[in-house]
Amino acid sequence: MAARRDMLGDAAPQSVRKLADRLGLNKYTIWRWRLLMFSIIGSSSNASFTGIVEADETYQQESRKGSREWVRYFADPKTVVKPPRHRWEDYTTKGLKKMRGLSRWQLPILTVADRSGTRHFQRLPNHGGKTLVRAMLPLVSADIVLCSDGTKRYRKLAARGAIEHVVVGSKAGTRVTAGCYHIQTVNSLHARYNKFIRPFCGPATKYLGGYIRWLEARLAGMRPADIMKAS
Repeated sequence: MAARRDMLGDAAPQSVRKLADRLGLNKYTIWRWRLLMFSIIGSSSNASFTGIVEADETYQQESRKGSREWVRYFADPKTVVKPPRHRWEDYTTKGLKKMRGLSRWQLPILTVADRSGTRHFQRLPNHGGKTLVRAMLPLVSADIVLCSDGTKRYRKLAARGAIEHVVVGSKAGTRVTAGCYHIQTVNSLHARYNKFIRPFCGPATKYLGGYIRWLEARLAGMRPADIMKAS
């Protein structure tokens, strides 16, 4: 019980291996507890935003940690289809060059926040504008003011939902409009996300939703007792 409280507590999160070493437990025990926690913590998909609403995306490199796809391919290359991308380790061990800018292997994470403290993180399946619009429409209403950068996706969202839209720039002197319109809140959330996710050394994409919900719970001040009570 004490070990579970330690794992879910307010201290900086740790990888499964480091936490197992610190607690003197098997890493698979820690991992099972983490998966249980992911299943208990709910998402903020029912979040309701009011007033000035900021929206932007951050990106997480796709990870197939634990996948056996390359192992199966090397074992039987004649019948097993070659995986669609190189292993990430190949970029350092074989000197391969990564693609510049955003690619399909950079997974978008939509971040939405208003001035009342409501926050929402959501991993999007792709970079498409229609995908973003579908994800955002249930979260906003026509009486909000949307603040975003100047990408066409948010312009289309504003037009689709008849939403007042304020575009802010990324250069000094253009980041704040009329003294109150900016996206600095979501930029701050992106920084907190990066700090939170860094110790996990690129979690497997299949579990990324669980890590996002964990971060939301921490930001909401959810205590270990609350999580354990829900179980």
